[in-house]
Amino acid sequence: MKKFFVFPRKCIDNARIKTYNFYVAPKNIRKRRDPHQGKLFQLKKHNTNVRTEVIGGLTTFFAMAYIIFVNPNFLSQTGMDHTAVMLATCVSAAIGCFLTAFMANVPFAQAPGMGLNAFFTYTICFGMGYTWQQGLAIVFISGLIFLAISVSPIRKQIIDSIPAPLKAAISAGIGLFICLIGLLNAGIVTAGNNLLDLSSITSGPALLALIGLIITGILMAWKVKGALFIGILVTTVIGIPMGVTNLSNVSISFEGISIAPTFFKLSFVGLLSKGILPLLTAIVTFAMCDCFDTVGTLIGTAGSAGMLDENGNLPRGDKALIADAVATCTGALMGTSTVTTFVESSTGISEGARTGLSSVVVGILFLLGCVLAPIAGIIPSAATAPALIIVGMFMIGNVAKIDWSDVEVALPCFLTIAMMPFAYSISDGIGFGFISYTLIKMARGKFKEVPVLLYILSALFVVMYILAAL
Repeated sequence: MKKFFVFPRKCIDNARIKTYNFYVAPKNIRKRRDPHQGKLFQLKKHNTNVRTEVIGGLTTFFAMAYIIFVNPNFLSQTGMDHTAVMLATCVSAAIGCFLTAFMANVPFAQAPGMGLNAFFTYTICFGMGYTWQQGLAIVFISGLIFLAISVSPIRKQIIDSIPAPLKAAISAGIGLFICLIGLLNAGIVTAGNNLLDLSSITSGPALLALIGLIITGILMAWKVKGALFIGILVTTVIGIPMGVTNLSNVSISFEGISIAPTFFKLSFVGLLSKGILPLLTAIVTFAMCDCFDTVGTLIGTAGSAGMLDENGNLPRGDKALIADAVATCTGALMGTSTVTTFVESSTGISEGARTGLSSVVVGILFLLGCVLAPIAGIIPSAATAPALIIVGMFMIGNVAKIDWSDVEVALPCFLTIAMMPFAYSISDGIGFGFISYTLIKMARGKFKEVPVLLYILSALFVVMYILAAL
């Protein structure tokens, strides 16, 4: 039986009789059903497929799997149980990925952030003297603040207030940042007497990373689908006879697996014992770093992949921010430092991932990492480093969108790009860019060219830096 869309034309109502006449709406005004409506990830709409999304998810996971081992090493210094933190890392990362996938349908993965875990350990606990339980409470509060920002109109205003040149600079800066991460992870560049030194590249991880870089580069030049992922696997295999890929510790065991030592162990008792100023400093720093790390990653990575709309915004980016904030709160309850959107997601996006399906893949792998961590640990950082370097190469191309002849724009953009790798922080790069852009425009008398919210954000960054210095 055919279904017709009908609209009432007239109704005559007297004491006894009701007469209804209907007409069939013309085909051209009937509501047309979106062929993609109702499909969970809308793969066809985003010009992708299951294979591409799975490869993208695998690539992203292997690029960020180091966090499973690095995060517990940081947080366990505070007295937290090492195994429990590892489980909390995996579970909170999986939850964050699932939230991003099902709420926002974007190919971004989440996990406890590098830099923020160091801030938790060395500043919050060692420097300020908070217990790790109190530190988790501070992370939880910062997550609630970020959540409030994400669900309010402020979120859209923050993104809209960023000038187009600074958005391009954020993308380029992130490119240099992840390239530096790759060079450091591979041991090609090391911390030395000159801050950064070229290490010995004739043997070990550095040599393997360079071999992997050449292999991956050749695959990319031949436009091989899944080049980054294939490069990681091939480099891992080559690393076996070189002694870089370690197979000796491969085992699967459920013994001693428990999240209980950190699960719901956050404590709000005594948070004010150090004074209101240190507490506010810690909360504001966590909230702003998480917010602008996430905003920067979303805008920068999505911009390089052509995922932004005509206004320079990421569709469903608001939901991605909400997912990030909820994941931060969840991570604190699990027993880990701030969960944030990982810039390594750019590796999977470079493989063609465009939907939340790739994030689901990453989340599943993190859950498997709870018991299969030794297997995930087979992949040496030297094997994932080439993917980070190559993605950084592509992202630095955004400098072409900046007018370098205009110092009013060039200097803030340069500071944004430079501070991300040099300060080892996406949020610091954004902060220096905002502050310098605002000050230069004010000095030139071009007050109206600076969005009101950019004045506020620049002032907040200044306050944050002042509080951090006290």
